[in-house]
Amino acid sequence: MPLCRIPVHVDISDLPMKRGIITNRNKFILGPSGSGKSFFTNHLVRQYYEQGAHILLVDTGNSYQGLCRMIHDRTNGKDGIYITYEEDNPISFNPFYTESGKFDVEKRDSINTLILTLWKREDESPKRSEEVALSGAVNAYIRKISENRNIRPDFNGFYEFVADDYRRMIEEKKVREKDFDIDGFLNVLEPFYRGGDYDFLLNSDKELDLTGKRFIVFELDNISSNKVLLPVVTLIIMETFIAKMRRLKGIRKMILIEECWKALMSANMSEYIKYLFKTVRKYFGEAVVVTQEVDDIISSPIVKEAIINNSDCKILLDQRKYMNKFEHIQRLLGLTEKEKGQILSINQANHPGRFYREVWIGLGGTCSAVYATEVSEEEYFTFTTEESEKLEVQRIAGGPEGRNRYQTRNENDYEKQTPYEAGGMSDKHGRHDIAELFGKRYRPRQDLRNVDQRGRQT
Repeated sequence: MPLCRIPVHVDISDLPMKRGIITNRNKFILGPSGSGKSFFTNHLVRQYYEQGAHILLVDTGNSYQGLCRMIHDRTNGKDGIYITYEEDNPISFNPFYTESGKFDVEKRDSINTLILTLWKREDESPKRSEEVALSGAVNAYIRKISENRNIRPDFNGFYEFVADDYRRMIEEKKVREKDFDIDGFLNVLEPFYRGGDYDFLLNSDKELDLTGKRFIVFELDNISSNKVLLPVVTLIIMETFIAKMRRLKGIRKMILIEECWKALMSANMSEYIKYLFKTVRKYFGEAVVVTQEVDDIISSPIVKEAIINNSDCKILLDQRKYMNKFEHIQRLLGLTEKEKGQILSINQANHPGRFYREVWIGLGGTCSAVYATEVSEEEYFTFTTEESEKLEVQRIAGGPEGRNRYQTRNENDYEKQTPYEAGGMSDKHGRHDIAELFGKRYRPRQDLRNVDQRGRQT
């Protein structure tokens, strides 16, 4: 039976995991500029938030400002935290801080990755002897601060330890300069040490604690072109998310990284990215990467190895702009001819009297379908990324009309809204709905009815 304007609940995380269709909840989203990518991800994370998930977004284009503002207003400022990187109030943390004072293997590896990112250029791989020397320095400093709790652990302390204590240690071991140039190492890291240009970044006297907030947006547009700061700050945020993930047992967590993921795609950081994508599964979490730069994913083997191979859910929007490159995309994502046909049919047979964009969702390489993202007027103006529309909404929200509207709405009003307003359709292209496999089909006002669970696939 074709579905038209009937909201469809689609479970693309839990039920597919239970049925063995996917082995992780991670997602890779690809859509060119103007395809509705940010609109769809707003709609997706809003559903996650409404179901109690903790969500952290790393963005470089103010795509989630409207949704964050809505959540902030609805919770009277208790949630919906929007953090913009500013020179006079930069994001900072302490890589050597742990709540328990203990450093497990994962924590030590993340510190190594961070320092390696600071030390080596994006296209410069460390020698094996350098990796061993760095690991030795980190482990030796951790032993020192663990044995003496009066020492305040931070990057300044690590830098001074390497300059004095660790220098003596490698001299005793007769480590050759060509195997580990300690003076060159210190020289490169000096900007992050006391008095340097970036000394604020890794020496915070307080921890960046996001445990109690369920919706946080880090907006990094101000440093999107800074090749030094962007990867380090993004790594700091990811590390903060991992710390939060470990604390919150049994609660769904999501980290969504927009275009700034490209800053993390050096060979030195690929292992950390793989670690993040594999670790979230253990803690009821999921990592989502969103991109519009098809050339970046085609040209980078690290993307395939670290992100795509660890994302069992692929989400693609209108690919017409990439028609001449789609064979590369198909090969990279391992798409079948049937899936290719579904994707290239997106927005080709839309109903002329309705306003919506279509999206393709593929799970585990076995199940896929095309859906229409069709939302209410309120949701549309919350999610829109059109600058003129955003400014008009902000103007209205800031005036008497907007304030009265916010004051008259309460939680009961929101509960009456349709939980998921996406209409799955079957059309002349032979595309069928997969709601029967992944959940329940329902009408507005919570009129739910079960569908058969035969596991029919497209």
